[in-house]
Amino acid sequence: MAKGSKKGKRRGSELSQETTRNNSCAVSEVSNSNSCEEFKKKPIAALILARGGSKGIPLKNIKKLAGVPLIGWVIRAARDAEVFDSVWVSTDHDEIVKVAEEWGAKVHKRSPEVSKDSSSSLETIQEFTREHPEFEVVCNIQATSPCLHPKHIKEALELMTEKGFESVFSVVRRHHFRWEEVKNKGKPCTKPLNLNPAKRPRRQDWDGELCENGSFYFATRDLINKNLLQGGKTVYYEMKPENSVDIDVDIDWPVAEQRVLRYGYFGKDKPEVVKLLVCNIMGCLTDGTISLSANGDDKVSYHYRDQDGINMLKTDGVEVILMSSKGYPIQAALADKLNVRLGCVVKQEVDDKKMEVEKLLKERALEWKDVAYIGNDEADVQCLELAGLSAVPKDGLEKARIAAKYTCHNAAGHGAVMEFAEHILLLKKKAKSQMEQDRIN
Repeated sequence: MAKGSKKGKRRGSELSQETTRNNSCAVSEVSNSNSCEEFKKKPIAALILARGGSKGIPLKNIKKLAGVPLIGWVIRAARDAEVFDSVWVSTDHDEIVKVAEEWGAKVHKRSPEVSKDSSSSLETIQEFTREHPEFEVVCNIQATSPCLHPKHIKEALELMTEKGFESVFSVVRRHHFRWEEVKNKGKPCTKPLNLNPAKRPRRQDWDGELCENGSFYFATRDLINKNLLQGGKTVYYEMKPENSVDIDVDIDWPVAEQRVLRYGYFGKDKPEVVKLLVCNIMGCLTDGTISLSANGDDKVSYHYRDQDGINMLKTDGVEVILMSSKGYPIQAALADKLNVRLGCVVKQEVDDKKMEVEKLLKERALEWKDVAYIGNDEADVQCLELAGLSAVPKDGLEKARIAAKYTCHNAAGHGAVMEFAEHILLLKKKAKSQMEQDRIN
């Protein structure tokens, strides 16, 4: 994960046509070169609120979503936006502190006064601004927004730095017909709130309504001190429906997981270029168990689905190389059998895996971004950090889990390789689809 830093200047990017059209009048009224220059100089912090006492899903903020802690998705997007002086997580829970720091965020330990079920987000943000008065602008990013991308953050901030707005918040367009709730049982009739039942519009004939999706709220410290996150010269930033995800209860989780796999932000490296998978044999392809026969022969086993996963990658043009660490020898005859059955080159007793992979890259004229790597122990950490895509089985060592970009739901020897193979192919398909869409546009 590349560290984010404020670059001094922020690259311009095109605002959505809808946002520009709807706010054109307001922009002309507030645009002021002096005020915009002042905004550019103001220290800006990203603040992610992550209380440990979630009622709907316990410790929801650090639960793994598509192999990544939920809060990790937004920390990565905030850091890679490279517009914040620092990215913070406000929490009251030690486990969340640990995950936040692993993903590169600073931690604000919130007080018990703002950690209650009744505490509001605004109260927590105000506590942060009191303890960190150096920040003139705060972007409150919701931890449950895993489909947030750096471009959303950058484009929204430009409304402040280029147009002079004091607060910006994210919305999504909804096409829902709303009706008045009936609370008086004596009067059971309801009435429409946003439609004429006699002239129900077709979706394509109705612009819909703009609803807050909660992904982020930019506001100046002055507004926050006035008990406002939206106020002064305010404007919305419209996000697409596919980037707006609600995660409140358990039933939302599988839907969010499918959404993030398709529309989430996976970092700066593009997965469509993966040409090589390097897999640690002991502890990834196998569960690390070595069985001894009566005649002293070693035996290892692997899951048939992992073989299917390797074959899927090879069919898609990805070369697969199996590797064993020094100290975990595999008999030559056994390595030959793996080579024949799986159709993969087997590298045995590798002392320095990083050096060995770099040798492979040089021979094939590839770069680290072209590599997918699955490992499970300390010897794999450097490769997990450098590879364009990396994974660790569910039962991998903690150091390896921290270094990897994806943590499998399956354990070593029980489908972890197949799971990672499916993950690679899904991301490649997603990237290819995006490239084709970019060409059309």
